[in-house]
Amino acid sequence: MTGRFDRYLLSQLLMLFGFFALVLVLVYWVNRAVVLFDQLIANGQSAVVFLEFTALTLPNVIRIVLPVAAFAGTVYATNRLMSESELVVVQATGFSPWRLIRPVLIFGVFIFVVSSILAHLLVPISSARLADRTAEISENMTARLLSEGRFLHPADGVTFYIREITSVGVLSNIFLSDSRDPDRRVTYTAREALLVRGETAPNLVMIDGMAQAYDTTTRRLPVTRFEDFAFDLSGLVDAAGSGRRSPNELPTHMLFDASVATQELTRTSRARLIAEAHERISNALNGLVAPLIGFAALLVGGFSRFGIWRQIIGAIVALIVVQMLTQAGQGAVRGDEDAWPLAYVGPLFGFLLAMGLLLIADRPALLRWRRRRA
Repeated sequence: MTGRFDRYLLSQLLMLFGFFALVLVLVYWVNRAVVLFDQLIANGQSAVVFLEFTALTLPNVIRIVLPVAAFAGTVYATNRLMSESELVVVQATGFSPWRLIRPVLIFGVFIFVVSSILAHLLVPISSARLADRTAEISENMTARLLSEGRFLHPADGVTFYIREITSVGVLSNIFLSDSRDPDRRVTYTAREALLVRGETAPNLVMIDGMAQAYDTTTRRLPVTRFEDFAFDLSGLVDAAGSGRRSPNELPTHMLFDASVATQELTRTSRARLIAEAHERISNALNGLVAPLIGFAALLVGGFSRFGIWRQIIGAIVALIVVQMLTQAGQGAVRGDEDAWPLAYVGPLFGFLLAMGLLLIADRPALLRWRRRRA
């Protein structure tokens, strides 16, 4: 009987968790996909690249929605079991709240394991791959400027023309019109030019040329001749990767080590790296705590068909408080690496709250006594 009930409740939790996770992932994915579609398709990338980018964002999206989906699935399953009096029957056979929560605890451990795999393995790998592909796309966008004999329009209001590209990469007879500023239209012509790497984006270095700046207000056309002039392409193409890595792209052991080389690679502080590592663990722990809070809060309300909405709202508020405490603790660690225990204040508070609610559900006389005292 006991094993059968555990399997039954666990199957209900997994089924509803899968449903809510699918819905939330689709919502997040659609929002992200719209932005990616505008960025990639508008830049001339294929649908295959769009699908690749959206697939690489999925691990992080799934990691974000797991605790919420686990909480929603637990609350929905518990509410349904209570409204259909299934929990009443089970409790009448001698199941205490501490015994009832066992399959929920197993479910929470499952969410914690999945969240940990995502946080420590899949998300860093997909984030690193996404950064590499973004750099490759940026280089491809820069290469699109190197097309001889064609008038190119890399951005609104910009026209670019190269008559010839020599075998050593020198651009001959350059024409560049920049009318992005409606009050000032600038036309550059140069005998030759070079495309060189800059700090944030490539620079077009024009040699032996002329700049004509037409002021639409005064209708004047000043002409400036130059021997060499560097035109920043940051507004036309995305910056290619410069070797810098984001902390969320690194494996957890590198974050905990936070060596000088890792700090230089990410250009961030040791405290920020250590905080990122602890954030991965504490966020996964919230996946364990969320279903416990949802189940324990609903048990406190008893088995009335009409008095459970207050418990559901209370569980939602409790989950929000846990998340706020988690974020506050993680923020403190970013400023001081020695404060790393604060990263776990939120999950610890949530676990203790769930245990306190179970104690009240197991001893309802405590709640009635407090009501009489009030």
